[in-house]
Amino acid sequence: MAYEKLPVSTAKPVLSWAGHPLGSEEIQMAKNVASLPFVFKHVALMPDVHLGKGALVGSVVATKDALIPAAVGVDIGCGMMAVKTPYNAQKLDDKLKKIRLDLEAVIPVGFNENKEVEKKAGNWQGWADFKELHRGVQDLKGKAMKQMGSLGGGNHFIEVCLDTEENVWLMLHSGSRNIGNVLAQCHISTAKELAKMMQTYLPDPDLAYFVAASPNFHAYWHDLQWAQDYARFNRNVMMARFQKVVEKHLAGGKPMKPLLEVNCHHNYAEKEVHFGEDVYVTRKGAVRAQENDYGIIPGSMGTKSYIVKGKGNLESYCSCSHGAGRKMSRAKAKREFTLDDLLEQTNGVECRKDYGIIDEIPGAYKSIDEVMQQQSDLVEVVATLKQVVCVKG
Repeated sequence: MAYEKLPVSTAKPVLSWAGHPLGSEEIQMAKNVASLPFVFKHVALMPDVHLGKGALVGSVVATKDALIPAAVGVDIGCGMMAVKTPYNAQKLDDKLKKIRLDLEAVIPVGFNENKEVEKKAGNWQGWADFKELHRGVQDLKGKAMKQMGSLGGGNHFIEVCLDTEENVWLMLHSGSRNIGNVLAQCHISTAKELAKMMQTYLPDPDLAYFVAASPNFHAYWHDLQWAQDYARFNRNVMMARFQKVVEKHLAGGKPMKPLLEVNCHHNYAEKEVHFGEDVYVTRKGAVRAQENDYGIIPGSMGTKSYIVKGKGNLESYCSCSHGAGRKMSRAKAKREFTLDDLLEQTNGVECRKDYGIIDEIPGAYKSIDEVMQQQSDLVEVVATLKQVVCVKG
């Protein structure tokens, strides 16, 4: 699949890998971003693109000398981690429910946090810089420490999966928890206040930005990198617990040696070089896919997920999709689907099957198969996974 150029009259073009016509609101959101004066070369839309706040989820925006905090979003550093284990499917016989219950006991989900700060979490080097973060979070260090090693809610999950060769994989999806959310909101608020004070014209108030030479930019960049590091380490802490649970049930507690580990962000910004120039790349619901980069593209609970390797497609800023992408809102999913629908669509998966997760039903998401077809020029598939255990936030 190659991209198509959207028929929009903006300063910079919009290249879309979606493979289907975008709605009027989605087109307007893409136009809003592409019209900003500091956007570099073009805006790239991934196959799972859908409405977000300010910028589309599933968009890649390269900028010169400016950053848009709301384009990164409030779940800074949200991403995926996967581990290929040396175990095979036979080891899982009659153990799925026990594994799920143990996972729910050792990894807090939703708004919950750990009762105590785990040693590994407490030793994270990032705590030394906490006092340098935005003043709006200075009373949250204790909460942030206790949330290190917790899942969160919404579409965050923990899964035991099998690949097509019956190998067991461990996979999880989470971000920077409450501390990342509050940091993002502090800086988004500052950017909006500045735009209002400077009477800066914006096609959407959520596209308020910081200019690179400014103190506000440097403060945001510092906090952004801190929150991204927190998110990555948070996944590491959870995965270590996850591995112990699986080792207990599949290997009598004997430590395993992972065959492959992948830990990647899909809501973040980094400095990169594209088309020979230094730029800031914001991936809002997109994964870096430079040549030989490993990435993770999950489907919804009840469908397939993919471990991929990047092809380094320059036009996509070396990026790919971050999942299936929603095709309906959470509220609409709750209206349209029943508990019977959930039971049917999660058949064969050991997971909660109650009204509390109907908004995460597979039917609320786009087809992961179609999403993958649209990005054959962005990634190659390394492994195709299907979950057998799913813990939702």
